[in-house]
Amino acid sequence: MRNLQLAAAILCVLVLSSCGYNTLQSTDEQIKASWAEVLNQYKRRADLIPNLVNTVKGFAAQEKDVLLGVTNARSRVGSIQATPELINDPESFTKFQNAQEELSSSLSRLLVVIENYPELKSDANFRDLQAQLEGTENRITVARNRYIKAVQDYNTIVRSFPSNLTAILFGFQTKSSFTVENENEISVAPKIDFDTPRPEDK
Repeated sequence: MRNLQLAAAILCVLVLSSCGYNTLQSTDEQIKASWAEVLNQYKRRADLIPNLVNTVKGFAAQEKDVLLGVTNARSRVGSIQATPELINDPESFTKFQNAQEELSSSLSRLLVVIENYPELKSDANFRDLQAQLEGTENRITVARNRYIKAVQDYNTIVRSFPSNLTAILFGFQTKSSFTVENENEISVAPKIDFDTPRPEDK
């Protein structure tokens, strides 16, 4: 009886391995790790924004609409519960993505406005924040691309035969991903050359 159970267990392991169960598990774990890194970098960006806004306000308080836009966009991002389960809910994932894209756009508008304030651009605190923000935006792009690739690999397995049968049996479903259209435009803050003089300064 014990030998029969052992043989059945071995057969089960072989069947699951050949049908993609282990691959589904490993790719699912890769998605979780990639998603955690995306959230980590987005949080890093959100943490930089209050200091950035306060620094800009000290030199350009009259740009209150732009500053308010950044602050409000950050608040909308913070109102979304970015949990690991978010990637399993397409509607919530879309809301999260839209909120992050809105924040990216607001930051882009702020950085364009800053071009009109040479005193601000020469401020050491602002330059440091700008460097941190650009570095974070680059890390966000890398993290997003890794997540997109992880989801692509996983979803392919979920949809392919015979692993799709294993996915159905064990409840593995396709995951939501970022759209790749204009990925660079969305994720990367515009670079500002602090050393390039404006036409009126020449």
